[in-house]
Amino acid sequence: MKTGLSTVLSNGATYSTLLLLDAEGQVLSETTGPGTNHFLLGMTECRNRIATMVNNAKNDLQIPETTPLTALGLSLSGCELEETNQELVRGLLEFYPNLSERYAIGSDTEGSVAATSRSGGVTCIAGTGSNTLLINPDGSRAQCGGWGYLLGDEGSAYKIALRAVKACFDDLDGFSPAPHPIQRVWSTVQEHFNVDCKESILQHFYTKFDKPFIASIAKKLANCANDGDKLSQLFFHEAGTDLAQALSAVIPKASPELTNREGGIHILCVGSVWLSWALLKPGFISYLMDNTNIEDMTLMRMTATMAIGAAYMAADKLDINLKRNYSKNYNVMFRFRRRDY
Repeated sequence: MKTGLSTVLSNGATYSTLLLLDAEGQVLSETTGPGTNHFLLGMTECRNRIATMVNNAKNDLQIPETTPLTALGLSLSGCELEETNQELVRGLLEFYPNLSERYAIGSDTEGSVAATSRSGGVTCIAGTGSNTLLINPDGSRAQCGGWGYLLGDEGSAYKIALRAVKACFDDLDGFSPAPHPIQRVWSTVQEHFNVDCKESILQHFYTKFDKPFIASIAKKLANCANDGDKLSQLFFHEAGTDLAQALSAVIPKASPELTNREGGIHILCVGSVWLSWALLKPGFISYLMDNTNIEDMTLMRMTATMAIGAAYMAADKLDINLKRNYSKNYNVMFRFRRRDY
């Protein structure tokens, strides 16, 4: 037995999803594994994790590990630069020669766009990290963000977490009083990091830095915000503003084919932060109304695994005939129409 296509999608830095498909596009196997961002792991560990997931899937289907896949599509966090992408592929070919015959590689945002349309689109990722990518039908692109936790993760769970910790530090130091009481947020921070003082938190941001763990406090802050905590609500308002600002940076470069769709330009919203849409919405709408001339926009959420986008991306890049049904991959989360406001 030989599979027609394998796809791996890394959902940010936190976890990866692997699909094995046959030549008809039917999913034979689906599994999850650890994150595969080579900037965080290094190339060696990234390749090892990819190979382990693929070989585990082969074993589950009783495919010999010596039997290469027809193709392996990699839609991974951290794969925005072609030079390092090819370095990753060269290492897979050298150290895991039986893994796959061919490879197609791109960023997680690129795979997300491919999941909804063959003619391009816009993906806005807001998970552990963040990234916004426009791909036009002619292949031209525009990107905003995606530069990691030091240079650009606005709107992400990590940035929400960082704002929360820093607001508490600044308030407790007397450097800059928070605009709302910090008690609920500070107790949440202390509980999350299992500390009783500011000094004990430092190891989590320096010597034992773990971005996914830090970012995971955002879910607890969302609970605080939903319970009425004003400071937590502010963090999500700011995140909504950031995401709208990132979209407004790329949308002016979109082709009429994308902006003139029914419902305006379609945005695929990927990542766990979007699950708190009710908290993001006020800042998101305010920014669009006050700072853009966007008239119509449709926000969509995936209903299928994002790894299917990696499959479509690989099929397009490697000229593989793969059956697909885009309408089954997403549903509408929200439609923005300026005239409604």
